[in-house]
Amino acid sequence: MPDRGGGPTGPRIRVGRPSRRVRTLLMTLGVLAVLGMAFTMFAGFWTDWLWYRSVHYSSVFTTTLTTKIGLFFVFGLLMAAAVGVNIWLAHRLRPPLSAMSMEQQSLDRYRMGIAPYKKWLLLAITALVGLIAGASASSQWRVWLMWVNGVPFHQTDPQFHLDVSFYAFDLPWYRFLLGFGFAAAILSLLAAALTHYLYGGLRVTSPGARATAAATGHLSVLLGIFVALKAVAYWLDRYGLAVKSSDFKATGDWTGLRYVDANAYLPAKTILFCIAVICALLFFATLWRRTWQLPVIGFGLMVLSAILIGGLYPAIVQKFTVQPNEQAKEAPYVQKNLKATREAYGIDDTKVTEYSGTSTTKDKGKLRSDVDSTASIRIVDPNVVSPTFQQLQQIRNYYAFPTNLDVDRYSEDGKDQDTVIGLRELNLNGIPKNNWINDHFRYTHGYGVVAAKGTEVDSEGRPVFTESDLPSRGDLGTYEQQIYYGEKTTTYSIVGGPQKEIDYSDDSGEKTTSYTGKSGVNLSNPINRAAYAVAFNEPQILYSGAIGEGSRILYNRTPKERVEAVAPWLTIDGDAYPAVVDGRIQWIVDAYTTSNGYPYASRTTLGDTTADSLTASNNNRAVVAQQNQVNYIRNSVKATVDAYTGQVKLYQWDTKDPVLKTWMKAFPGTVKPKADISSALMAHLRYPQDLFKVQRELLTRYHVTDAQTFLSGSEVWQVPDDPTNKSGSAVPPYYLSMKMPDQSAQAFSLTTTFTPNGRDNLSAFMAVDSEAGTPDYGKIRILKLPTSTTVGGPKQVQSAFNSQQDIAESIKLLKGGDSDIEYGNLLTVPLDGGLLYVEPVYVRGGGLKYPLLRKVLVAYGNKTAFEDTLDEGLNKVFGAETSTTPPPDTSTSPPTSSDPTVQAALSDAQKAFDAGQQALKKGDWEAYGQAQKDLQSALKRAEDAQAAADKSKSGGGKNSDKSSPSASPSASPSASPSASPSAGGSPSSASG
Repeated sequence: MPDRGGGPTGPRIRVGRPSRRVRTLLMTLGVLAVLGMAFTMFAGFWTDWLWYRSVHYSSVFTTTLTTKIGLFFVFGLLMAAAVGVNIWLAHRLRPPLSAMSMEQQSLDRYRMGIAPYKKWLLLAITALVGLIAGASASSQWRVWLMWVNGVPFHQTDPQFHLDVSFYAFDLPWYRFLLGFGFAAAILSLLAAALTHYLYGGLRVTSPGARATAAATGHLSVLLGIFVALKAVAYWLDRYGLAVKSSDFKATGDWTGLRYVDANAYLPAKTILFCIAVICALLFFATLWRRTWQLPVIGFGLMVLSAILIGGLYPAIVQKFTVQPNEQAKEAPYVQKNLKATREAYGIDDTKVTEYSGTSTTKDKGKLRSDVDSTASIRIVDPNVVSPTFQQLQQIRNYYAFPTNLDVDRYSEDGKDQDTVIGLRELNLNGIPKNNWINDHFRYTHGYGVVAAKGTEVDSEGRPVFTESDLPSRGDLGTYEQQIYYGEKTTTYSIVGGPQKEIDYSDDSGEKTTSYTGKSGVNLSNPINRAAYAVAFNEPQILYSGAIGEGSRILYNRTPKERVEAVAPWLTIDGDAYPAVVDGRIQWIVDAYTTSNGYPYASRTTLGDTTADSLTASNNNRAVVAQQNQVNYIRNSVKATVDAYTGQVKLYQWDTKDPVLKTWMKAFPGTVKPKADISSALMAHLRYPQDLFKVQRELLTRYHVTDAQTFLSGSEVWQVPDDPTNKSGSAVPPYYLSMKMPDQSAQAFSLTTTFTPNGRDNLSAFMAVDSEAGTPDYGKIRILKLPTSTTVGGPKQVQSAFNSQQDIAESIKLLKGGDSDIEYGNLLTVPLDGGLLYVEPVYVRGGGLKYPLLRKVLVAYGNKTAFEDTLDEGLNKVFGAETSTTPPPDTSTSPPTSSDPTVQAALSDAQKAFDAGQQALKKGDWEAYGQAQKDLQSALKRAEDAQAAADKSKSGGGKNSDKSSPSASPSASPSASPSASPSAGGSPSSASG
């Protein structure tokens, strides 16, 4: 067997140290790695600072950063000091080592092993716990800023009579401090116990006392601190009952005190607080008594009390006091919850009015005329016509419109007109040659606004554009059309340098431009270029020749991103919308202040309550804070983002909101006063959809103000599912200019419907005045239908539409071939005690690939119409004449002629005319068009044949009778009512 270690039988293997060159190389690589990591961290910090400075919100960056750093160091050092001091103290209190037991002999090896590294080990442990604690504390920067800047609500809770600000701003910070104290006590206790054990202060198997007097006193003090913190926790839990969530069988999710909380848990918490204080004093007393007997008895008593008083006693009260008479016991607390919830969500001033649901007016003509004054019915659905905008106004593939367009108001002849609007934004997927230069230097922006009337379509069912073409022109006048910031602009662009940008293209070729705004970050500085090369993981930024003097990098370009970045304390609405204001395209963004600490107010999850059939198909419409649970919300800020410069402006909208005032104290100068909102901008501000959806969800239960009715559940509503969408999601709210029964004129409103829980008939109609700057802005009105009658809800109305034979056959014909049907918004309008339903029906042809309005469904009471235009549908439902053209005279016989060729042609013409009339009745436009062609051909043949016959009779003389048969088989086809397959009408007829 050879000697593996070397010797006479084999060579000895020598393992030497690496050469100096290798060591130098390794050290160099190590230094480079450290420098690389450091520069990567620096790049993230530096680019953030540059961006905030570029948007003039550097104070947000510095305030947030300094707060995080301050919390990190303060609480990191406190935790490190707490653990380090206790380890040092335990080591100092170690007993002198005398007779060694087997246990101590085993531990002695560890003691000797760590002896040379004790200081380093202590530093490493304290640094680790300090880093973890500091990182955890820095994430609480919002809680700290709200506590230190909190302003009063001037409202008190009904149980403890404390200002709401205590629960919203103070209690969260106290809970954080308490949690930090528990963590420090537990970690210190564990570290001290391990140190005492390692150095003999605690013994497990050794003979004699299990702990030295010094170890006993040290650990007792730490246990006393822990129990004292538990006493503080019991005291804070008393107030926490006012914002505690629980499951209440009668109402579901519940926030605030119930009977068992006020009469069992609250006194139990007070008793447990007193017991915990006594127990903590017993632990501190071991410094003198040096015995565990009393503290252990006290701790056992506290645990037993927690089980009996804090658990068993409330269960007994609930079982034998509350359940036998639950409604009577819980009613006073439910009343508090009703009041607080309605206040917290801004629905306390909701006006609920009884509404019959059936019309009492017999004069159909009056009802027909009342429609025009009651509502400007929008038959152009912004959630359907985006492909139509795309097809007709995209112009170039590198432009695109959002999936869902927006509804706004623009003045036309001094009258506000509901307008569907979208921006022609940049679409990188449509760029001919995708490469880095094209994606980031050449194609950098969109171009122009496209707008259409909401109440009209043309003869082909297409929108009537009020702003169109490229460059855009129309009713909006002159404005800056370049769009560098938009909802679809999600990548960075480098502009303003030597590389020219494509503005737009027309028949004369490409039009180029160079960005002249001051937005973005200047890349002339090589440090900036290096930082962005690292931050964006794109090394070409560092050395590309396309970047030169004046080059600027634009990023964070969606309106929501920009507002959220400059105001991270706001929750952003899911739908930013564009408006042309004072010659510029401005994105308008609604933002909310929220809280989770409003006492007695029930909680809701924003992501759930704002979901509907639109958000299910378009994630861009969802609220940013999907899982945020809140029980207080205000639309306190209106923000704008300039589509060209990217400038962000925040305006105070709710001047009474204490949460906004708190944040304005924390970030002074970031929010402009409400008075700074110009009249031009005010004209385009509206009530936000997400707030409306949150409020309507709460109003399904909280529309009642009586506790007994609330507890019985007999008046619970639900938001109906969208009958035009198969996703099973809630129907979205719709913007509509209309007037409620108590209003004297139309107002731009946001509307929705309710159905009873588990049923499909209508229970209520809700509208909120959405026109900013008016006295009634934000006023919620609910028309409550009687429970004794059944009025059809959206799903039932849609089902009635689809089940009528003539309508079903017409829809089947419209679906013929490759065509498909798309239903638009099912609009509901209160009219003379009844409810008018209007729904546009679009046809997406197989060849056209974009929807055109072909029919309009109208229903009122038990009358239903399915006509080409809104005007015709309303006329039919209300019994008015559908056409001013006289009906065809079917009694007229075609003229006779002895010539068989003429007779055959006239016979063919009559057949073609009859076929056209049948196709017209069925809505078969393809067959109707072919019949018209056949009719014209037959009439032409008849005319030619008659002329030839007359000529042969007269011998071709000059005085021959040149009259031809009045080529009219039964009636002229021009006499047919509304013979055009269009879904539109004249502006007056479609305005509703």
